[in-house]
Amino acid sequence: MASHRRPTQTGRSPGVRSAVLSAAVATAAAALSAAPATARPGDTAEAPAAPGTVKAQLDRLYEQAERATERFNAADERAGTLKEQVERAADRVARGQEKVNRMRSALGMVAAAQYRSGAVDPALQLLLSSDADGYLDRATTLDRVTGRQAGQLRALLAAQRSLRQEREEAARTLAELEDSRRAVERHKHEVEGKLAAARRLLNSLPEADRAEYTRSSRAEDRPAGPLRSVLPDLSGIGSGRGAAAAMAVRSAVGSPYAWGATGPGAFDCSGLMQWAYGRAGVGLPRTSQAQRNAGRHVSLAEARPGDLVIYRDDASHVGMYVGNGQVVHAPYPGARVRYDPADMMPISSVTRP
Repeated sequence: MASHRRPTQTGRSPGVRSAVLSAAVATAAAALSAAPATARPGDTAEAPAAPGTVKAQLDRLYEQAERATERFNAADERAGTLKEQVERAADRVARGQEKVNRMRSALGMVAAAQYRSGAVDPALQLLLSSDADGYLDRATTLDRVTGRQAGQLRALLAAQRSLRQEREEAARTLAELEDSRRAVERHKHEVEGKLAAARRLLNSLPEADRAEYTRSSRAEDRPAGPLRSVLPDLSGIGSGRGAAAAMAVRSAVGSPYAWGATGPGAFDCSGLMQWAYGRAGVGLPRTSQAQRNAGRHVSLAEARPGDLVIYRDDASHVGMYVGNGQVVHAPYPGARVRYDPADMMPISSVTRP
């Protein structure tokens, strides 16, 4: 994600900025290292005993892992956004501190000059006060200094108030970043636990059964051969962004699934959609839940190449419609990006970005 952080200004004090950034980074690193490496209460790495076939148990584990993956993706995206906000806030605090320092220095020079002449104006002694802001609100002695000096004092106090607000905002953002990083670690552990349980279960199957599972979708068995004898022809669908995304997603067929991945070598389900539309010059949100609302909803009967097909009520899986009743999607760990029937699972919505 591109940073919108303002460039460092020439002459800025490196000591102030370094101290602020170092404190922010150190606090965030401490929060990350202290993050719990356990799943949420009530979750277990193993799928609970369930009636039905081993395939049904595997499907359930992969669905749970996929939901946790999308929670991980959302928390990770939020952490990235907050990290940028923390850096920008630290930059603003550093600039604010430098401004206050310059203003205090200028007024201090005036006070020093008056001291040398034997008469330091009481108002300028506010520079040494721990409650200069409150004093000015009550003081009538401000009339004793020139209008220019009074303006400088009030400007200094306004700058100090602004600096306090910036520091408070930076502290709140940093605390939110720490919470998001802990969520990232929690969801990461949850995904890894579900996938480890699925691997153990899959490895317990005879080799022939393992091969059969890899040839079937999670919701419905389908023939081991090609999904359709004729793949969708995208040559005549135009040059719109949906067509460009559909061409890109087809080029990813055969790539491995990797949870949390956005390409170009591996993908999870929503990462594949984001990458394909990125190739078409369109920015999509990171998660399947957000992608569900990233455009206009249409019916499956109206679907055209490039539309996003969102699955399950919680929108925890997504594929891209490519025509001929098919989607391309990243199914689950161990499977590669492939074609499947568009109605392979319950559809939550069809979204046209």
